[in-house]
Amino acid sequence: MSQHPHHDPIQDNIDTHPVKLAVGIVIGAAAMIVGIYLLVQFAVGSYGSRSLKDEPSMKPEAVAMRLAPVAKVVVDPNAPAAPAAPAAPAGQAVATAAPAAAAPAAASGGAGKATYEKVCFACHATGAAGAPKFGDKAAWAPRVAQGKDKLHQSALHGKGAMPAKGGNPALSDADVMAAVDYMAAAAK
Repeated sequence: MSQHPHHDPIQDNIDTHPVKLAVGIVIGAAAMIVGIYLLVQFAVGSYGSRSLKDEPSMKPEAVAMRLAPVAKVVVDPNAPAAPAAPAAPAGQAVATAAPAAAAPAAASGGAGKATYEKVCFACHATGAAGAPKFGDKAAWAPRVAQGKDKLHQSALHGKGAMPAKGGNPALSDADVMAAVDYMAAAAK
């Protein structure tokens, strides 16, 4: 029995005519490029030819509202620096709880107002991300009704879109609670 190699006519055609393979690849690539070009033309033709003259979202007021800043940051170079937390001796903890007498002062302003003006105002002055606006009695009423402990925990640990400590982990718990008390008092 003789051993004759099996001949594949397609393989033989490609092996003997590599130019045909190259031409096939070029035609396939060209077809793909033409297809992409036609899809782009269809998309641009569908949306590019429409007039935006009378579109409500393109009116100057609507554009200005979309481009308006969410908040304004004002830095007072003359403001006193925040006091540093005392360092604890090795193996001992530093007490961070504020004395009970300090709570009424914080609620009426002081540290609460300062923290609000430095951190909390960014969302609570504008209502960003659903934050209750400063002084808005209707928005604050259901929150205040839950009690100060619940308000403090929400501010300290975050709730919904609000990050813990208003996104400033450097704030002390006492400063955060004072700011909450300040905002809640302003809404009563």
